[in-house]
Amino acid sequence: QGQLVESGGGLVQAGGSLRLSCAASGGTFSNYAMGWFRQAPGKEREFVAAISWGGWGGGRTFYADFAKGRFTISRDDVKNTVSLQMNSLKPEDTAVYSCARGGYLVGTASIHPYDYNTWGQGTQVTVSS
Repeated sequence: QGQLVESGGGLVQAGGSLRLSCAASGGTFSNYAMGWFRQAPGKEREFVAAISWGGWGGGRTFYADFAKGRFTISRDDVKNTVSLQMNSLKPEDTAVYSCARGGYLVGTASIHPYDYNTWGQGTQVTVSS
């Protein structure tokens, strides 16, 4: 299954943009759903966005309400990467963002953490006001 490594986090002003990237240190993404979750200090992990497996021209996406219209998840199964483009960032978006790979072959996008079995260590996103 390999491991997932996130990058692209950092400090940004409110209204700014960041693009997070998730890459596999081993294994492949193509047959798995991929998701992004976030967790702020003192808060529980929450779903951000997910994308289904890439087969058959796939790529069905699903977003948390707070992410709709601002965030875009995409995948490149040739490069084995998944990205999260984050626009119009708000201070409330401050959190550690983690990439996750689905636990099932030919999986569909899911909002449930239990549908994922491989997690990255996370990348910090801080949005200042």
